[in-house]
Amino acid sequence: MDFETSSPAYDYFVDYGESEPCQKIDVRQIAAQLLPPLYSLVFIFGFVGNLLVVLTLINCKKLKSMTDIYLLNLAISDLLFLLTLPFWAHYAASQWSLGNRVCQLMTGLYFIGFFSGIFFIILLTIDRYLAIVHAVFALRARTVTFGVVTSVITWVVAVLASLPGIIFTRSQKEGPRCTCSPHFPPSQYHFWKNFQTLKITILGLILPLFVMVVCYSSILKTLLRCRNEKKKYKAVRLIFAIMVVYFLFWAPYNIVLVLTTFQEFFGLDNCSSSNRLDQAMQVTETLGMTHCCINPIIYAFVGEKFRNYLLVLFRKHIAKHLCKYCPFFQREGPERVGSVYTRSTGEQEISTGL
Repeated sequence: MDFETSSPAYDYFVDYGESEPCQKIDVRQIAAQLLPPLYSLVFIFGFVGNLLVVLTLINCKKLKSMTDIYLLNLAISDLLFLLTLPFWAHYAASQWSLGNRVCQLMTGLYFIGFFSGIFFIILLTIDRYLAIVHAVFALRARTVTFGVVTSVITWVVAVLASLPGIIFTRSQKEGPRCTCSPHFPPSQYHFWKNFQTLKITILGLILPLFVMVVCYSSILKTLLRCRNEKKKYKAVRLIFAIMVVYFLFWAPYNIVLVLTTFQEFFGLDNCSSSNRLDQAMQVTETLGMTHCCINPIIYAFVGEKFRNYLLVLFRKHIAKHLCKYCPFFQREGPERVGSVYTRSTGEQEISTGL
């Protein structure tokens, strides 16, 4: 987490060459009241939701397709990200009191969860593109083995993308409190700060936006030639919803991050603009961090099969322990749930999803 720009101690004066020094608003005081309860709720709902997704994919879907592999890894990415929220909640409430190693560990999980989540959403979009636009090729390429291999590569790339954030982040005493924030070498401060911002913006906004435009424009053209109206809708609605919601939650943060880092270039290096950017950074990053609990909600509302799988999981593994003699819970799930285990070929493949 880039606390240097998003959750700093704004209790000092900054000179912007104005007649009086700029007194910055203490965003931390507001964050100390709002973030701990908010992050706690996000952690609880997100952890339960993503854990249910993992159990559903493993127990019900049996990870039989490349899409299942990517969805599983996306849920794991969200879980890694969620594990850091209690620590950031504690940090927002007071100060960082858990030492340097925990600081770097939580920062590493934050960035790895962030980057891997983006990459798996991109892979899911490409997966839909192959299944619909290149259906014949997809029958050979979209295998579980290929999904596992690309997932391993994706995790390695996510770790490499996270390394600068991990290496330069440390816990130290700053004024009256201990912080967990990035500390770039003084001689290379601007280089690394600009590099981090550009990396997050390119990987977190520009790249997924480019993939989305290219893939979904081709998908739309292909589906317009498809006679089955129902399949047109079901083929991409889940992955499309995941991608769109990602942009709604994270794009504002990326935009504010660029404006904050390059204030002088955009003509925002004055006291009033800087104060507004401080507040905007806190709001947009908090919005982005709540995204990790949203995907299970998308599955529940958009993925009809997921609801059916979840019902089966509940009846087989939870309800029978709670109500062993209740006939309703001992019945098998709907017949149509069993039917989704058939092998998918041709047009059937494009309608599959969680």
